[in-house]
Amino acid sequence: MDLNKENELELTPDLFEPLDESEKNAEKISYESKTYFQDAWIRFKKNKLALAGLAFLIFMLLFCIIVPMVSPYTYDGQDVANRYAPMSLAHPFGTDDFGRDSLVRLCMGGRISLAVGFAGAAVCLVIGVVYGAIAGYVGGKVDMVMMRFVDMMYSIPDMLYIIIIVVVFGNNFVTIILGICISSWMGMARQVRTQVMTLKEQEFSLAAFVLGAKKSRIMFKHLLINSMGPIIVTVSLLVPSVIFYESFLGFLGIGLSVPQASWGTLANDARGLMTAQPLQIMLPVLAICLTMLALNFIGDGLGDALDPKKK
Repeated sequence: MDLNKENELELTPDLFEPLDESEKNAEKISYESKTYFQDAWIRFKKNKLALAGLAFLIFMLLFCIIVPMVSPYTYDGQDVANRYAPMSLAHPFGTDDFGRDSLVRLCMGGRISLAVGFAGAAVCLVIGVVYGAIAGYVGGKVDMVMMRFVDMMYSIPDMLYIIIIVVVFGNNFVTIILGICISSWMGMARQVRTQVMTLKEQEFSLAAFVLGAKKSRIMFKHLLINSMGPIIVTVSLLVPSVIFYESFLGFLGIGLSVPQASWGTLANDARGLMTAQPLQIMLPVLAICLTMLALNFIGDGLGDALDPKKK
């Protein structure tokens, strides 16, 4: 037995030969390192509907910004002698009951509707994220009190906020955003609270706490950063919701004051002309529908792209 072991040890060095440099790490698959958002953008581009929605939204933004700047007409310039003019080179979408160019009016309405949508979503984002993060991270009685306040706010109809604010402060851009945001931030706060409560028990959060990181740093630097995927998706879906809400208020007649107009107020002004001048109501309604559809496609695409489970 001892002789066999000695023979094996003597033969072992002859069984192995050093590899050439070209053969080393041949099984390793090299790939380009990507950040989280670079990888999300690559996956987002694979969603054709989301990419088409983004292209349409960019086109609509540029269209609403550029057309009033190059057009010889203004959104409030009246020409009573040219009322209800048909579509022509001078007026591609015709004119309304005061002889105002419908194309310029549509673009100015788009500016206001899109501005209300993005501004309202931004305000809801800030309030909802801060409120929900504090409630979820602190927990205990603070969380209970803050969430009961949210439940109390939910029990009051949204329309009541709008009517009170409009009556007290008047119809303008700021009051419309304020009225919409009073209730819209609560859904964001609840979602952020749930995300923070889940993540604060993870190992990376506990490790940061043990290393002496401040609570504010853990909350904003670690927990909220890891919740950015769901937050971005919620914001992208909140924009069309705010646009629809503002358009609905304008259609009810409690939107912006004359001569300012959004897509909702344009549809409200033209509803009495549905049979005589159907184009007057079709244009703003079609703009609302297509924009909301594009934003929903973008939201769905972001949901798939930012989901780490689908990586």
